[in-house]
Amino acid sequence: MIKQNLNELNYFVIVARTGSFTRAAAQLGVTQSALSQAIRSLEANLDIRLLTRTTRSVSPTLAGERLLNAIGHRFDDIENELEALTELRDKPAGTVKITCGDFIIQSTLLPKLANVLKQYPDINIEFNVNYGYTDIVAQRIDAGVRLGETIDKDMIALPIGKELNMAAVASLEYFAKHQKPNTPKDLTAHNCINIRFPTHGGLYAWEFEKEGEELNVNVRGQLIFNTSHHIVEAALQGLGIAFLPEEEFGEHIKNGNLIKVLADWCPAFPGYYLYYPSRRQPSPAFKIVLEALKQQ
Repeated sequence: MIKQNLNELNYFVIVARTGSFTRAAAQLGVTQSALSQAIRSLEANLDIRLLTRTTRSVSPTLAGERLLNAIGHRFDDIENELEALTELRDKPAGTVKITCGDFIIQSTLLPKLANVLKQYPDINIEFNVNYGYTDIVAQRIDAGVRLGETIDKDMIALPIGKELNMAAVASLEYFAKHQKPNTPKDLTAHNCINIRFPTHGGLYAWEFEKEGEELNVNVRGQLIFNTSHHIVEAALQGLGIAFLPEEEFGEHIKNGNLIKVLADWCPAFPGYYLYYPSRRQPSPAFKIVLEALKQQ
């Protein structure tokens, strides 16, 4: 009975944190029906409703919030201690979960982590490609990668790459039909390739700066994406002006397939940072991954 209650309590914590039976079931490796039955059993035993269910979301009731605050960190402590036991093994083991954009995996994370994976066969790395602002604590993700200026203050943040420049680019085909912009404001007359961030649902306002003057431009165009890879491809097809960190355009700028404009409005800024919760004890596997990513 005690084991059953512990399982139900753990299930409740995961559902409350993820806000979804679907995501919680996937994380726990159980069916949604089994998960729902466990939560109903827990609520029946306690004779109180713990979760408010709607067609779109799940959230804890007042009683559920109180229970989550009381026991959630205890399950975290147990998990951390179990992970810490791997220090006593001959070789560190465990899974490290990282949320990030797709390009940073190719350009930075895999090159830096390749030797780790070869040297430590019992360490697994799971990448969660997400352009939204993921709550890594609630989602039980070890770390995330973002541009430094967008990281919450309560996180530990470490640079894992060089400074970056944004770049506004388009193909020769596009500029053969459209005059190049001289200032960011000229972009309002162009077909621009937009990106929509999942978290707030709005389109990204392109950010420029020159000699201390900051200028944000809400651009328009026929195409909107939520990942950067397709933006690069669309620019190469002559479908508009794109705006991303310059390294994402890579060789396409060097070989002349994409032409930069407004370069004087795109100064360098702090690049990508790895961030993780300050209150969580890192596992041995995470420490190894962290050291590899810190190397410049």
